[in-house]
Amino acid sequence: MSDIAWEEPFCAEGSSCFRLGTDTEGNAYIAVNGQEEHYLTDSLEALRTLITDIKAGKADHLL
Repeated sequence: MSDIAWEEPFCAEGSSCFRLGTDTEGNAYIAVNGQEEHYLTDSLEALRTLITDIKAGKADHLL
C-alpha cells in the first residue's frame, strides 16, 4: 500500500472535522481529523460522488 496524502481538515459548524486523502493507486480515503489511522477507503470516483452529493444537499446530515 502506498502512502496517503491527506488534505487539510474540513470542519463544518458544530461537527467533527474530516480529512480526505488519496494515494497513487487511485484510492480515496476519509477520516475524522486526528484519527487518520482509522479511515474508510473507496475508489476516487466514489469519494468524488459522495462530495458532490453532499454539496448538492443530498447528504448534508453526514456532516
